[in-house]
Amino acid sequence: MPVDMIYARRLAVLAASATLTATGLLATAPAAQAAMPTPVSAATARTYLAALTVKAEGSTTGYSRDLFPHWITQSGTCNTRETVLKRDGVNVVTDSNCAAISGSWYSEYDGATWTAASDLDIDHMVPLAEAWRSGANSWTTAQRQAFANDLTRPQLIAVTDNVNQAKGDQDPATWLPSVTAYRCTYVRAWVHVKYYYNLSVDSAEKSALQSVLNGC
Repeated sequence: MPVDMIYARRLAVLAASATLTATGLLATAPAAQAAMPTPVSAATARTYLAALTVKAEGSTTGYSRDLFPHWITQSGTCNTRETVLKRDGVNVVTDSNCAAISGSWYSEYDGATWTAASDLDIDHMVPLAEAWRSGANSWTTAQRQAFANDLTRPQLIAVTDNVNQAKGDQDPATWLPSVTAYRCTYVRAWVHVKYYYNLSVDSAEKSALQSVLNGC
């Protein structure tokens, strides 16, 4: 058989093999992990909550979001916001600058689904101003930067922008997600973050957290 025919047959076999492999991968690929890191269990959250310092919130005097450098570069051209958008979305496509140009995002707080990244905010589970009033005012800039860009704890999540804006810097005593089924996860995450960063809680906040956790 001529060499060119043998070469052509090899290419055909390789192409067929690649197609079967790709099809197999598509068929067995797991669903996208559209979620922030899993918070501690309700039982552990109750233990953590009992260990937190209870005190009146401090003042916002001197507070500025700029004191919490956020959306820092995580890898390549991707900053924290872009990294969370890719993590929390499904079929997210990014351009050469790591900006999400297509995909689908489900907002756990209100149950809405979005297909434009511009409709999403990256919420700080424990808001920056809340952290400031709970002890972060005494942190170094490096500590505040780590807090504002924490991808390891359940501190960052992509949600509907106006819902995040409505939450603002409120704690669970005055704001909880409208999707009641998500509230247990929400308060577990809140306590997880506050405990890890040794932030205090005020009495109304602790009461609200206990109330939700008791039903988890």
